[in-house]
Amino acid sequence: MLDRVRKTWGAHLAAGGIAQFRLWAPDEPVVRLVVDGNSHAMRALDGGWFEVSARARAGDRYWFELSDGSCVADPAACAQAEGAFGPSVLVDHSAYGWKSASWRGRPWEEAIISELHVGCFTPEGTFQAAAKRLPHLAEAGITAIEIMPVAEFQGERGWGYDGVLPYAPHHAYGTPDDLKALIDAAHGLDMMVLLDVVYNHFGPEGNDLTRYASRFFNSDRPTPWGASIAFEEPAVRRYFIENALYWLGDFRFDGLRLDATDQIRDTSEPHFLAALAREASETFADRNVHLLVEDATRRRNLVRRNDDGTVALYTAGWNDDFHHAFHVVATGEDRGFYQPFAKHPWQAMREAMSDGFVSPKTAKGIALDPTDGLHRTDGRVPPQARVSFLQNHDQIGNRAFGERLASLGDSVQLRVMTALLMLSPQIPLLFMGEEYGESQPFFFFADYQDELGAAVRRGRLEEARSFGGMPHGKTADDLPDPLDPRTFAASKLHWERAESAAGRTHLAFMGQLADVRRRHIVPLLSDCSLPSFEVHAARDGIVAIDWSFGGPVLELRANLLAETRPVPPIHGDPIFGGETLEGADLSGPGVVVAVRRD
Repeated sequence: MLDRVRKTWGAHLAAGGIAQFRLWAPDEPVVRLVVDGNSHAMRALDGGWFEVSARARAGDRYWFELSDGSCVADPAACAQAEGAFGPSVLVDHSAYGWKSASWRGRPWEEAIISELHVGCFTPEGTFQAAAKRLPHLAEAGITAIEIMPVAEFQGERGWGYDGVLPYAPHHAYGTPDDLKALIDAAHGLDMMVLLDVVYNHFGPEGNDLTRYASRFFNSDRPTPWGASIAFEEPAVRRYFIENALYWLGDFRFDGLRLDATDQIRDTSEPHFLAALAREASETFADRNVHLLVEDATRRRNLVRRNDDGTVALYTAGWNDDFHHAFHVVATGEDRGFYQPFAKHPWQAMREAMSDGFVSPKTAKGIALDPTDGLHRTDGRVPPQARVSFLQNHDQIGNRAFGERLASLGDSVQLRVMTALLMLSPQIPLLFMGEEYGESQPFFFFADYQDELGAAVRRGRLEEARSFGGMPHGKTADDLPDPLDPRTFAASKLHWERAESAAGRTHLAFMGQLADVRRRHIVPLLSDCSLPSFEVHAARDGIVAIDWSFGGPVLELRANLLAETRPVPPIHGDPIFGGETLEGADLSGPGVVVAVRRD
């Protein structure tokens, strides 16, 4: 599928048992290719590029030999033989036989997402094992999975956000064909597959680009994780745009979620983020391809719609505001990221649900950057341009002890919050196991040694302070060791809970919510018009919002407290929870959702 894409980086098989190899190494006077034990001088081209064609076949191992005699992996390798520091492997992406070759994706408004970590989703921690669990997700009404980063990183275990070879699936999870089979199986169940990608930094160990392409980075513009990427360099720009097209094309992912886009800094015109979105849209115009952003600066322009309602750049953005407001209500925590939401949590909750953004005056700790070329405050942002969640890998795993919300709050209130998540017009995202009520913690884990490992351990306390702080009576000595393999093992799902009576009950509840969403809410979102909304005045503990979709009006009322509270009246036909409404009161925790057709 990538025959429509000009390939600048990496190794590419051609006819007649020949492969072409290209490397951008502007700091090197000479570069040699070593493939299958044979060495070949590479031809120097303008702009710091080296190129050679050599006899090779799929499965061959190869290196690039620098002028000092050392060998490095291909930064655009499609597979690694022995991890990040080993030789690269030549891959023939045309060899895989797709069973779902006619798949063209699903409209975005149909998305109910489950985020998962391949290593923790199953006991085996592989692509093949994950594929076998997909029918379970389909039963719960999940229509999309979002896979945490799989790009090759140093070591055997990690979250994936410290990748160093962005084109190569991590060796511990399986082969490129294993990943394709996982995606193929999902498509066979009418399920989309999204991939987390990290374009804002490289991991601290295993990245050799600094040795031969120092211009790849801007050392004077650091990110929280090291030097920023020099997106002004044409070769660097192509490296990441081609990476996005590679995952969408060769692997047929249905979309990508770009991590921490607020740390992607570019002074070029168009901005890298705009260039990537437009090229992906043009390249795969015959498919439903969805690009998501994580953006701490909450730029509306990234997820705005054109005047005709079509996506301008990115399909949707993660709504951390939604999580933070709900988390404060559920737990009472008011430290770190939660502090700006603690003063007026009910107001923040209503704003996060209705508009998708909590106003800066409510959340003073959230800054906007007007200098990035993408900032606009008047962008048309419909509800489906925001992905909401009660928990995700960050919000669980960065806590001191990795607790899920089920272990922190009231179970009845959590049930109400889950209904609000699933039945509001924004796109709902669950974290793996949430569909059956998993209570197993999810920890931060890594596989570093020596001083780097010690730095990771030291960083856990500071991270925990931002995500609720340390529990009373606990100290840094009590924190789980992120480098201990047992911490990784303890983060795996307990699938026996899914088969328990409690698990089956919760799974049925989630299936009911998914069915209500599919039948009643998705049709409202299929209209490209931007709905208006009205947040009704109500006492703390009550959420009452109407969304008007031109004709139909979605009416939502919720009581998150134990006592009976008055709510603004509902005039439409209930689609969920109508039996809990007593006149204009909600007696105890509950949700009523209705559709009014004027």
